[in-house]
Amino acid sequence: MKTLFATRETIPCTVEVEHSDVSLHAHVALDGNPDIGPGDRVRVHGDPVRVVFGEKVTIRRAATLTRAGVIGRAWTRFAGHFGMNELYEVSFTGRGL
Repeated sequence: MKTLFATRETIPCTVEVEHSDVSLHAHVALDGNPDIGPGDRVRVHGDPVRVVFGEKVTIRRAATLTRAGVIGRAWTRFAGHFGMNELYEVSFTGRGL
């Protein structure tokens, strides 16, 4: 259901952090796999996770999912079109001259 204002809900989640020669990543999986749309935000609660090299940690935490309202969602979609321009790479070379 779309609302005019932002709404919040607290959801349990699984956080996986790995720091190794193969991968350096942090992934968050929200329980129930809710749909996350433009403008929505997720904040994971708890102390920072510290992982030394060669270690992989999986922990359970709570997260707050803040769903954007109609205006916030529309603004994010609008502004996102301009942000995409930063992803384009254009190169001019003198090879054909």
